[in-house]
Amino acid sequence: MAALRALRWRRRLLGLVPRRLLGTGSPEERPQFPGASAEFAERLEFIQPQVLAGIPVYRVMDRQGQVIRDSEDPQLPKEKVLKLYKTMTLLNTMDRILYESQRQGRISFYMTNYGEEGTHVGSAAALDDADLVFGQYREAAVGAAYAIKRADASRAVVCYFGEGAASEGDAHAGFNFAATLECPIVFFCRNNGYAISTPTSEQYRGDGIAARGPGYGLLSIRVDGNDVFAVYNATREARRRAVAENQPFLIEAMTYRIGHHSTSDDSSAYRSVDEVNYWDKQDHPISRLRHYLGHRGWWDEQQERDWRKSSRKMVLEAFEQAEREPKPPPRLLFSDVYLEMPPRLRRQRQELQRHLETYGEHYPLQQFQK
Repeated sequence: MAALRALRWRRRLLGLVPRRLLGTGSPEERPQFPGASAEFAERLEFIQPQVLAGIPVYRVMDRQGQVIRDSEDPQLPKEKVLKLYKTMTLLNTMDRILYESQRQGRISFYMTNYGEEGTHVGSAAALDDADLVFGQYREAAVGAAYAIKRADASRAVVCYFGEGAASEGDAHAGFNFAATLECPIVFFCRNNGYAISTPTSEQYRGDGIAARGPGYGLLSIRVDGNDVFAVYNATREARRRAVAENQPFLIEAMTYRIGHHSTSDDSSAYRSVDEVNYWDKQDHPISRLRHYLGHRGWWDEQQERDWRKSSRKMVLEAFEQAEREPKPPPRLLFSDVYLEMPPRLRRQRQELQRHLETYGEHYPLQQFQK
C-alpha cells in the first residue's frame, strides 16, 4: 500500500513538471549518477521555485468546530477532549498572569503561547510517556534519536522549533543527519508567521518549511496548527511510523503568534492591530475546540465560567507559592549541564564565590538557598 501511494504521488508530481523538462531516453540511457534519481533533459532550462502547487494544509475541523470528514475524526473520548481544552485554556490563563507579573517586576522574562495552544497541546497529547521531547537543538535531538535507534528502544524523539529557527544552519544539518542515519524523530515546526520579529515573506522564498522535507528525504506534512485534532492525528501517525520504520518526519503546523514574541518585544512595530484581532477573534485554536465541544453537548457557558475562575485561582496560588520559596543556590549555575564539571567552569565557580564573599552585601543573598 505504501509503495502504491508513493507511485501515485510520483505520478502527480511528474504531472506538474513541464513535459519538456523530462527526458525521453530509454532505460539504458537514463542517468546512472549515484547522487540523484532523475531523467535526462535535452533543453537547458532552470526549474522555477513555484513549479509545483503549494503543499496543502491538512485539517479535521473547520473554523466553526465542525468535523469535515468523519473518517479523519480521531474519535477521542469526552474525557480526553475536555483535557485538551482545559490544558489549552489553562496555558492561556497562565500566559496572561505571568505576562502581567513580568510587567510588575515579579519575574524577569516571559514568552507567551497566545494563538499557538493547539500546536503544543495537540502534539504533546499524541506522544508516549517514554518519548524524548526537545524544545530546540535540532542536531542534539537527532543524536538522541540515533542513540534510541541503536538501543532498539521503541521510543521516538520530538523536536520543536519555529520557522525562524528553520533558517539556521543546524536545522538543515539536523534534517540531513536524521534522514541519512534513518532516525526515529519527528521535527515539529510551528510556523507562526513572524519568528522573533521577521515576517515569513522576508525569511524564505519557497513554499514554507514542509517543502524542504523531500529534498532531505523526510516524510513531510503541513497541518492546520489551529486545529488541535489535525495536529494530534499528524503527530500520532508520524510518531507511530517513526518508531516502526526508523524514519524521520517533518510536520509544519501553520498557526499565528497572537502575542508578542516575548516580554522584550513590541509586535505593533511590524504588524497591524487589525491583523492580530482577526486571528484572535476569527481563527483561534481554543475557540475552534470550544465550538466542537458545544456541538457535542460536552461544555456549556456555566462550565466555561466556572473553569476560567478555578483555573485562574489555581495559577495564582501556584505562583504565590513559588514566590515564597527561596531561589535555587547560585552554585547550580555550574552544575546542571556536565556530569563532570570541566576546569573552566570550576574556575568560574571559584571566581563567583570570591566575588560574593567580597561584595555579597550588594546582593539579596537571603532570597537564595544556601
